[in-house]
Amino acid sequence: MEYHELTIGSAQKHLIDRKISSVELTNAFLERIETYDDDIGAFITVDKELALEQAKKADMDIAGNNLSVLTGVPIALKDLLCTKGMRTTCASKILDNFVPQYDGTVVSKLKESGAVIIGKTNLDEFAMGSSTENSSCKVTKNPWNKAYVPGGSSGGSAAAVAARFCCAALGTDTGGSIRQPASHCGVVGLKPTYGRVSRFGLVSYASSLDQIGPITQTVRDAAVLLNVISGNDPMDSTSARVDVPDFTAAMGQFEKGSLKGMTAGIPKEYLSVDGIDPDVERVFKDAKKMFQDLGVEIKEISLPHTDYVVAAYYIIAPCEASSNLARFDGVKYGFRDTTCDDLMEMYKKTKSKGFGLEVQRRILIGTYALSAGYYDAYYGRASQVRTLIMEDFSKAFETCDFILSPVAPAPAFKIGENVDDPLTMYLTDIFTLSANMAGIPGISVPAGYSSKGLPIGIQMMAKRFDEMSLLRAGYGVEQTLQLDKVLPNL
Repeated sequence: MEYHELTIGSAQKHLIDRKISSVELTNAFLERIETYDDDIGAFITVDKELALEQAKKADMDIAGNNLSVLTGVPIALKDLLCTKGMRTTCASKILDNFVPQYDGTVVSKLKESGAVIIGKTNLDEFAMGSSTENSSCKVTKNPWNKAYVPGGSSGGSAAAVAARFCCAALGTDTGGSIRQPASHCGVVGLKPTYGRVSRFGLVSYASSLDQIGPITQTVRDAAVLLNVISGNDPMDSTSARVDVPDFTAAMGQFEKGSLKGMTAGIPKEYLSVDGIDPDVERVFKDAKKMFQDLGVEIKEISLPHTDYVVAAYYIIAPCEASSNLARFDGVKYGFRDTTCDDLMEMYKKTKSKGFGLEVQRRILIGTYALSAGYYDAYYGRASQVRTLIMEDFSKAFETCDFILSPVAPAPAFKIGENVDDPLTMYLTDIFTLSANMAGIPGISVPAGYSSKGLPIGIQMMAKRFDEMSLLRAGYGVEQTLQLDKVLPNL
């Protein structure tokens, strides 16, 4: 096995057994990035000097038997997470030269666990998009076929893991932005329960929806990374005070190749969604049969308010974005238009030049919906619908352990194909948005390929704080299909 093919688990074993040093492992990834990333475009920032410095420290820790969970393992971060001394751009001109003075909580936890931070990955600007085409920096390509998108908004992180530029990466998920690119790139993507992972140091898009999570080569790696980043944080008022189990124990529950005793619900509303690609439908049907063969009871359930999810989400998320992005006015930090003599003109020109079109579109929608006379009609009503969606899921989980669905209606589409059609882009999240609206966890696991050879994942969602069920079921899929062994040909 080549060094760059090592998972978190195999890298740990190689490092502990002294078969490889962290410096050698980090250099292997850095060389691969240097060779291939000009074409893929997964990274915005690669800090070679800092990565090798951290790797040297990791090697000293290993030599002294001072080991932590991720000692010496190279990890990438979506460029939406604040990193002390390393620029955090959010793939936006307005933050092009912003260098934070502190680390986000998840970044601190990774460093405390001994991880090597290899760089910051590309994304749709401020996480607003489903294809990573809305970045001000570059367009990221899908490692499986560079004519296609990797998904978004965490497309850079998913592409980096798929291309084996790092052992794993962190992404963020506001409406499917971990799970959808993971599906398109043939890797594992886990969105934790809202509140499971601290959001402190995350540049917010929509505060009640955003959640940080792992994008990895394997389900076990996702569990390892989730162990590291989970837990209550006094710096984050949305952080939940709940116990953090050992998520890797979920793998031990897949005993003798069986998931007997588990029940999967399939929403009848999802089966009637228009425009599902035949390849996605085929992979989903195969996954359903596979679960039955593994001993899972399959039952039809109902999520009655499914038809309102997309509409409610695209009111709530832009409203929160309008509020969160108001701080980027060119006064305190970030880009400022210096051609203006008037303060109001400076505000207008700074935001017009600093924000991309999709970000401006969502800010305008949100500002309108929050304006006097419209708040109750739009944001207030969407919040009421959100409560009904939560109730739908609560009722569904009374009779099933997890909900099974496609991740997206179609495999990855060609770069540029939908860039001028925002409504089509929004509808690509139809199966993933519900988890964010309800605050529940969801996972995407590779399950097959399209007729064009593009990866297709399946999604599982569970009740709040039951990531264990998702990891157990996801591990069953992985062990049965063995798709984690298949790599794209760069």
